[in-house]
Amino acid sequence: MKLWIDDIRPAPDLTYFAMPSVNLAKDYIIYCEEYNRPIELIDIDHDAGDYDSDGGDYIKLLDWIEETGRNYPIHIHSMNPVGVENMRRIIKRNNWKEV
Repeated sequence: MKLWIDDIRPAPDLTYFAMPSVNLAKDYIIYCEEYNRPIELIDIDHDAGDYDSDGGDYIKLLDWIEETGRNYPIHIHSMNPVGVENMRRIIKRNNWKEV
């Protein structure tokens, strides 16, 4: 299962589940874990736009993954260079796989 975390861009194909907010993505990750549905990739933007009121910008999802000891392959598709660097710092600090 692949998650597409973005508020504007559509998922690249039907193999992705699109999540527009951090809180929705957290709930879905927990659901997948409870029902033994492995997450093979989190493909993530940085800026949540209108959805930032539902959990913050998408870097907050990486913060939560780190805080809860989870580990998933991450692909960043953000056009925000500062946001990308901040997200990469979290990925590198945790030795997660960046795809």
